[in-house]
Amino acid sequence: MKGALIMALSMALFTLNDVFMKSLAGEVSLYQILTLRNGAVTLVLLALAARTGAFRRGLSRRDAGLAVIRGLAEVATAYFFLNALFNMPLANVTAVLQSAPLVVMVAAAIFLNEPVGWRRASAVAAGFVGVLLIVRPGPEGFNIFAIYTLIAVGCITVRDIVTRKLSREAPTFLVTAITSGLVCVAFGLYSVNVEWVALTPVSGGLILGAVVVIVGAYICSVQAMRVGEVSFVSPFRYTALLWALLLGFVVFGDFPAPLTLLGAAIVVGSGLYSFYRELQVTRRAAVPSTRP
Repeated sequence: MKGALIMALSMALFTLNDVFMKSLAGEVSLYQILTLRNGAVTLVLLALAARTGAFRRGLSRRDAGLAVIRGLAEVATAYFFLNALFNMPLANVTAVLQSAPLVVMVAAAIFLNEPVGWRRASAVAAGFVGVLLIVRPGPEGFNIFAIYTLIAVGCITVRDIVTRKLSREAPTFLVTAITSGLVCVAFGLYSVNVEWVALTPVSGGLILGAVVVIVGAYICSVQAMRVGEVSFVSPFRYTALLWALLLGFVVFGDFPAPLTLLGAAIVVGSGLYSFYRELQVTRRAAVPSTRP
């Protein structure tokens, strides 16, 4: 339960970060925001890596290469996700992102040969139907930013598959610092041709708030997995949707259409069922056979 509560807190902090970022839309360019935010986040993560002895352990050449690939996937994720976030309701974008674990499951079956039975495959299919209800590919509900959210899910899938291939010895904070550092450098280079604006107390405060909450979110997400069982804690990632619904309504006055809510419920239900099936399969594998 402690791990579950920490995971729920992590999702609240990630969603609060999205609120801060969305609040900056139209006032500060995306490139300036990410250069400043991730520059500060990287420094904090490097300090945490040093404090936890990550530099002494270091990274193997293989893990360093994977960390760079992970970072590049995060650069693409940040670009597509935040462009969608700036132009779509918070809850809609968050709801589509909840399909990422389902897509990761499919990718793991294809590229990592992880077994996926017909029940979980059916849950994935149902989840994709839910995504279609959210983005509504028709002349009224569909736009380019809905495509951006789907591309962001694909980038998250690449990031998570690469993360699974890292060795257990790879220090978490060091890998995360490399990821954040690449985001800072990439968008810093992009911002060379973009006019930077002077920060106001409000915009500066929002960026500082984003730094604080996203570092807290990273720490909580790591801690949640360390103090709780992964199979029990992971489903609490879906509390992000509840926070997005609440904060989207309170801060921006947005509330999803009924079809969006139905699609979100299908996506979350499919994800929860997939976690349940994975837990069942894992427990069965752990029970020794009684056959001679």
